[in-house]
Amino acid sequence: MTDRSGAPVVVGVDGSPSALHAVRVAAREAAARHRPLRVVHAFLWPMLGTPLGPVAAALPDSELRDEAGKLVQEAVDEARKVDAELVVSGDVVEGGPIPVLLRAGRDAALLVLGHRGLGGFAELLVGSAAVQLAARADCPVLVVRDEPRADGPVVVGVDGSALSNEAIAFAFAEAAQRGTDLVAVHAWLYPATPAFREAYGDIMPLVYDPQELRAEEERVLAEAMAGWAERYPQVRVRQKLVAANAARALVEESTGAQLTVVGAHGRGSLGGLLLGSISHAVLHHARSPLAIVRHRRGADAD
Repeated sequence: MTDRSGAPVVVGVDGSPSALHAVRVAAREAAARHRPLRVVHAFLWPMLGTPLGPVAAALPDSELRDEAGKLVQEAVDEARKVDAELVVSGDVVEGGPIPVLLRAGRDAALLVLGHRGLGGFAELLVGSAAVQLAARADCPVLVVRDEPRADGPVVVGVDGSALSNEAIAFAFAEAAQRGTDLVAVHAWLYPATPAFREAYGDIMPLVYDPQELRAEEERVLAEAMAGWAERYPQVRVRQKLVAANAARALVEESTGAQLTVVGAHGRGSLGGLLLGSISHAVLHHARSPLAIVRHRRGADAD
C-alpha cells in the first residue's frame, strides 16, 4: 500500500478559467489538509491544435512547450495568492490528460479538476473520460464547478456497500475539517432488501410490504452510519431516507451543500452511480463540488 502521509493535492490545469478556478479551490484544500499542492499540465501537442510535422522532433524546446510552462507558472502563482505559505510545485508532463492524471493520482491525497476546460481537458468530464478518472484514480477526485459555498453541510450518498463506507469516511473527515454538519442520503426505488438485490438484482417482487421495506432501508442506513458519530463527535449528523432516484436526490441535496460525496461504484439505487445516466446527472447537475471516492489500489480486485 502506498504511503500517503506526505501526499500532495494534485490539480489538473489547461489554461482555461475553469482550471484556474480549480487551482484556487485546490490551494484551499491543500492548505486545510496541511499538504503541498502539485499543479499538473498534460502536454500533448496534437490536442493543442499543432499540425503534424517537424515540430514533433523539437517539441521539448518549442514555443508550445514554453507556453505550457507559462501556463503552469500562472497556475502556481494563482495558488500562492490563496496562501502565501503553501508549498506549490508545477509540472508539464507529456501525455494525454487521462493517463497523466491517473499517474499523478497514484501518489496524491486528492485530485482536483475543473468542470470545463480547453485543449486536452475540453472533454474531461464528458462521456467516458470522467468515468475513467472516477473509476480508476487511486485517490478521491474532486470536481469543481462554481465557487464553493462557505456554509452548508457535507452531503454523502449511502447504499450500504463497502465503497459507500469509504465515501462515508471521507465525508466525515471533510465535515470535521470544515466544521460543518453531515447529511447522509440513502435513496431507493426497488421494493427489495439489499440481500434480495444482491442475489437477484433489481427485480421487483410481486408482493411486498411497504412498511417492511422502509424498515429494511432504515436498517441499511443506520448500519452504514453506525460507529462514525463516536469517531467524529464534533460532527452533527442528519440521516435522510428518500424513496426516489438516487441521482435526483443527491442533486437536490447538493443545492445547499459545501460538498457532495459519492462512491465510484455501489449497489442498489446508488449502484453504477458513475455509469450511464446517473453519472451524467450528478456530474452535470450537482450544485456543489463533487468528490468521488473509490477503493485504494490493492483494496479491490481491479
